[in-house]
Amino acid sequence: MLRDVNAKEFTSLKNIPFAPAYKHTLVSINSGFRTEKPVCDREKCNGCFLCYLYCPDGVIRKEGESVSIDYDYCKGCGICQKICRKNAIHMEKEK
Repeated sequence: MLRDVNAKEFTSLKNIPFAPAYKHTLVSINSGFRTEKPVCDREKCNGCFLCYLYCPDGVIRKEGESVSIDYDYCKGCGICQKICRKNAIHMEKEK
């Protein structure tokens, strides 16, 4: 269950942990079961890193003031899209 994202405001990057709490839960590269993948619109992204904090698989990494997604291990759960306050992340059908 997701916690209320307004419960704690992240006012600066120093409040955000260096790494996610979990390591990859898949032990090998995604076997192709994902039907949608998250895509980040870097122009809309404000660098709040909530997606990074809430990703259950630890596949979102900080990359400067934005994020990068490791699609090899992403399951396509969509939590990052749901947690994004700026609607910078949307899910795209896999091709």
